[in-house]
Amino acid sequence: MRPAGIRLNRKDMIDMEHITGRLTLPTDVDMVKETIELKELLGADALRDCDGTNMPEELLKLDGKIYATYYTTRKDNEWAEKNPEEIQQEYLISDRLTARGDTLRIELMRGFHTEQLKVNTIDDPKRWWEVIDRTTGEVVPADRWFYDESTGEVEICTVPYHQYTVSFLAFLIWDPVHMYNFITNDWKDAPHQLTFDVRQPKTQAYVKEKLKRWCEENPNVDVVRFTTFFHQFTLTFDDQKREKYVEWFGYSASVSPYILEQFEKWAGYPFRPEYIVDQGYHNSIFRVPTKEFRDFIEFQQIEVSRLAKELVDIVHGYGKEAMMFLGDHWIGTEPFGKYFADIGLDAVVGSVGDGVTMRMISDIKGARYTEGRLLPYFFPDVFNEHGDPIGEAQDNWLKARRAILRSPLDRIGYGGYLKLAIEWPGFVDEIQKIVGEFRQIHENMDGTGSYMAPFKVAILNCWGKLRSWMCNQVHHSIWHREIYSYVGVIECLSGMPIEVEFIDFEQVRQGIDPDIRVIINAGDAYTSWSGAENWVDEKVVTNIRAFVDNGGGFIGVGEPSACQFQGRYFQLSDVLGVDREMGFSLSTDKYNAMDPDHFILEDIEGDIDFGEGMTRIYAQGDHYQILNMDQKYSRLVVNEYGKGRSVYFAGLPYSPQNCRILLRAIYYAAHREEEMKKYYVTNVETEVAVFEKTGKAAIINNSREPKETEFYVEGVQKCRLSLEPMEMRWVEI
Repeated sequence: MRPAGIRLNRKDMIDMEHITGRLTLPTDVDMVKETIELKELLGADALRDCDGTNMPEELLKLDGKIYATYYTTRKDNEWAEKNPEEIQQEYLISDRLTARGDTLRIELMRGFHTEQLKVNTIDDPKRWWEVIDRTTGEVVPADRWFYDESTGEVEICTVPYHQYTVSFLAFLIWDPVHMYNFITNDWKDAPHQLTFDVRQPKTQAYVKEKLKRWCEENPNVDVVRFTTFFHQFTLTFDDQKREKYVEWFGYSASVSPYILEQFEKWAGYPFRPEYIVDQGYHNSIFRVPTKEFRDFIEFQQIEVSRLAKELVDIVHGYGKEAMMFLGDHWIGTEPFGKYFADIGLDAVVGSVGDGVTMRMISDIKGARYTEGRLLPYFFPDVFNEHGDPIGEAQDNWLKARRAILRSPLDRIGYGGYLKLAIEWPGFVDEIQKIVGEFRQIHENMDGTGSYMAPFKVAILNCWGKLRSWMCNQVHHSIWHREIYSYVGVIECLSGMPIEVEFIDFEQVRQGIDPDIRVIINAGDAYTSWSGAENWVDEKVVTNIRAFVDNGGGFIGVGEPSACQFQGRYFQLSDVLGVDREMGFSLSTDKYNAMDPDHFILEDIEGDIDFGEGMTRIYAQGDHYQILNMDQKYSRLVVNEYGKGRSVYFAGLPYSPQNCRILLRAIYYAAHREEEMKKYYVTNVETEVAVFEKTGKAAIINNSREPKETEFYVEGVQKCRLSLEPMEMRWVEI
């Protein structure tokens, strides 16, 4: 007897009979019978526990792998309470307050949640804190302020009407992820989990021995799923238990006097709290990284990978696999960094929110296999009367599928509370379809890659390879009005037949790889994604001009090459054929006219979605063509520059139509228009992935409506297809 909501139609039953595996399911102690039935139904070959659940003893001896979530930094309050000086720490910055006299008192914990954070008074504030006059940027000498522990305030000798902040260390007395889960799931009785710092000497020795004991006591566990290693990304709550600051890439909670003293020896210069708090921006990934912050990231990567390898070696010594969750305490384990492969992991698993985050996992090198946790997570914030779990699963799969066809995950899975999923009508049916299609992809590609264009496309920003598939994101897959017009670029690219490389400005200074045919720069001015002052570097602009002049392509989205300098806002305005009116040249008349007849728009019908767009863009020069305008200003412009070409977009949010527009723009900029139709489908709502070595092609409908499309090979129509909503059809080539 199947659990409620589980059905298996005949067609999918036939497919599933010979394609199983590659699937991990969550379980819990009160779901033994249902887990066994669902495991058999979906052909799962692995079971896992997750935060707040336990693996039932009855399931430990089933066929397939057993995953166990392992926490190196929490779930041991006894140790943390005995060693309070080795609890994790975070750098915080106080409110910015204005002095109205000769003294000012700043309450440090104002606006922070005191159940999560506690001011560190163990280590000398005069050594590790910093008071800054934010009106002048000067550091206030340590003898002109003191900390009043009885009131939790810092008193500062001030200049009237100057603004001041205090940067200080605080202990994380409630693990941020446990706090998030606690609040999200409305837990009532679970004790708050303290979070300890494995980098500290006593805790480090303790954690190693504890891991050995755990491995000995859990012989049935096959995969140790580290969640993750040592340092939590920045997740700070306010005094109302709301998220105050979230930086998935943030290093603010990877600090302690012990670590910082080591950093000073490694770097050869004194550490400042400002290197972390960064004027209150906390070194957001949108900030152009300073040399000091880059140094700190590299130091942390070296040290974290070294220590993580020791834990992985322990796991391997007991014949178990070591898997890392790309999330939670992942700081320092940068998967595209120089030291990641040294850890020696068997696998990386992460949350798949869309095609971009799928590629962020599947493109990782240095682990034997990759696994993606598809959404939705089985949590009550989705599985409730106002939620739409099936709709979320479909949205998730539509984006992930097109990216998987280009760079496949080895495995997929789900997480959360299985009871919620099983009891939701029709949800298991949807999982069944998704899992079946995932396995079909692997069977039909048979270990080979899909056809890719014969050239590379580079994404240029300040972070380069280190932030591959992480561009323009606050927290992966989280929508923000300010970013969706840029994230759309890499979301489109995630499922295109294009090899993508992420490069930084230093690589441009040294010379552009000849395999790169098109460079894309997308983002708001003065962010790390656009490049800020890098665009006034002579080598950067001259190397890119030479690259385009000699036949290369350049695509700009939003404010590419933006930095006001020498009478231009876009420093590559000559290459792009556009600049932005900043109010300085209103006296100069501009005569722009639109001509939409162009290769880029040949199969595009209806309006183009530019998202938030960019205002006041005007074309200039002698070789531009405006393809789209908003009144007198431009939104889509192409330009000839010597032997090369450029394309400018005011914005490019993700949509199937925008994927087609960007694909056409790339081939146009690369001077390879004819090659775009080597394998081609006519309907912009559909895409094709071709596996030449197996002689098979997957044609996918990226919409929830039936679609008609024609499939061409080398310009010759192969077939006409009628696709059901969201259908994936395999055809022989």
